Amino acid sequence: MDRSAGLQPGVTRIAALFNAPDRRSAPQSQDSRPSCRLDPREFCATLTIIAPMHETESPEDLPPPPVKTDDKHPYAIFQNRDFKLYLIGRLVAVLGQQMFTMALGWEIYERTCQTPYSALALGLVGLTLMVPMFLFTLPAGHIADNYNRKRIIVLMTAVMAAASLGIAVISALQAPIYWIYVCLFISGTARTFSWAANAAFLPALVDRKDFPRAVNWNAAMFQLSCIVGPATAGAIIAAMSRHTASPAALVYVFNALASLVFCVLIGMVRREHTVTVKEPMTLQALLTGFKFVYASKIILGVITLDMFAVFLGGATALLPIYAKEILLVGPGGLGFLQAALPMGSVLCVFILNHRPPLQKAGRAMLWAVAAFGLATVGFGFSKWYWFSFFMLFICGAVDNVSVVVRHSLVQMLTPDDKRGRVSAVNNLFIGTSNELGGFESGTVAQIFGPTLGNTIVAGAVISAVSGGVGTILTVFAVALIWPEIRRYGKLV
Repeated sequence: MDRSAGLQPGVTRIAALFNAPDRRSAPQSQDSRPSCRLDPREFCATLTIIAPMHETESPEDLPPPPVKTDDKHPYAIFQNRDFKLYLIGRLVAVLGQQMFTMALGWEIYERTCQTPYSALALGLVGLTLMVPMFLFTLPAGHIADNYNRKRIIVLMTAVMAAASLGIAVISALQAPIYWIYVCLFISGTARTFSWAANAAFLPALVDRKDFPRAVNWNAAMFQLSCIVGPATAGAIIAAMSRHTASPAALVYVFNALASLVFCVLIGMVRREHTVTVKEPMTLQALLTGFKFVYASKIILGVITLDMFAVFLGGATALLPIYAKEILLVGPGGLGFLQAALPMGSVLCVFILNHRPPLQKAGRAMLWAVAAFGLATVGFGFSKWYWFSFFMLFICGAVDNVSVVVRHSLVQMLTPDDKRGRVSAVNNLFIGTSNELGGFESGTVAQIFGPTLGNTIVAGAVISAVSGGVGTILTVFAVALIWPEIRRYGKLV
């Protein structure tokens, strides 16, 4: 009589697995007994099936494992339904966010340009979004590791949609501008929780060998949105300015709708994040991400490298000065300069997807960041528009290599139960360095320019060139301090 008769399906499967021969072992003699060794991957999958379920769940309702694709075909990853839904949703959501960012800056400047604090009003936008990152990064990572990540993404995106609608109402009614900052703080808080869950959720959608390619396509959607979003928002504002005193309000509504589309598409994803054991929110649990990053030399090294490269190489903050004072081009030329980096990144996406996975990922990242620094120096010295455009294009292309390697290593070298907290730490350092990098570039240009009696042009050139040189020196320092990065091999 079969002992597994009448047992739960998961238990039956365990019995079958423990009695199945080991497929990886060498051929056995006829009188040898079947091997009882169990493939750890099969055992983990089995534990997932027999884990406590919701009352309405049955084993048949659980999502299938990530789709395995032909890694030799650059577009085979799009056979994965869940990843395709996620990627389309990301494209729509980030497009709306880029439109929102452009429209918000335009409206705040329009409403404060006749006051002495217009520059401060614009600077407060970045500060308002940074404060929640500092306050809630650790709780965000903990929650991403201990609750359903897909539900966190959907809920937080819905909160961001509500905040965008709130700003649309404030804009339409011409309400006091401080209410915009209140909504931005709410949106920034939701974004902090969403970022941690998003970064930790992506590895569950694809097979491990496909993950670098998934990161590459995810970066492509972001960069494509950076090209299309601001231009689309500008066209909408220009068209609506003839009919209403609040033309930016329509852009905010579009952003809210884009967020809701993202919610729907993520809700259609079949993969779920299953938490077997929830950790209480203690100080030790909150600091797990920092401890893991500090203990992992490769993760600590790549985050440090990217953080300082972004912080020191923030020449994009100086583009208005270069466009007007050095390259002598108008707003149209400035727009093309701003589009050069994402254009380079998009081209790099297709190059990476049509070649085998990086065989020496660590060295590739070091060379990419060094090239970023050299191109920044070239841009700093340039007085020819198209050479400046080409240098920024190179910056965007090599930066995409750095992003793919860093994000892939951070996620693949981190256990799933810690991915939320480690992703939160990564987001904190890279996100803040993005904001502070622009501040650093502007401050250096101001000090070495008008403050010391020089022109703003001289200050801008010194700022850009010194930032590029600092980036190159950072590469040498990281390569010496963390030699494990130089030795890291294939990115799979």
